[in-house]
Amino acid sequence: MSDKKEKLLPDGTESREKSGGGTATLDPKQQQKPKTKPKPPGTLPMWKVLLHNDDVNTPEYVVVTILKLTPIHEPEAIEKMLEAHHKGISLLLVTHKERAELYQEQFQSKSLTVTIEPDE
Repeated sequence: MSDKKEKLLPDGTESREKSGGGTATLDPKQQQKPKTKPKPPGTLPMWKVLLHNDDVNTPEYVVVTILKLTPIHEPEAIEKMLEAHHKGISLLLVTHKERAELYQEQFQSKSLTVTIEPDE
């Protein structure tokens, strides 16, 4: 007769537990799952920040505001202001959506009209 004690389940069947403490272990094949490399982040879609002409703000104020809120330098800021003044709209810059939305909010807080749209 064997010294092992067999455990019975409530339904009367034998337990599948092996003697030796009953600790479950994983098959070595299951322990070593193939690791997938994380995909590199894709580039964010770009958005245009467009300055619109208005009849309220002075050209000097528009240029100073562009200089304060963007990385654009003075000669280009003057060019953008003049383009918006003569053509009604000027492309200030192209950036990712979150930053474009931030620029839009900042320009609106300075009473300037700026819209954003996807760069296609």
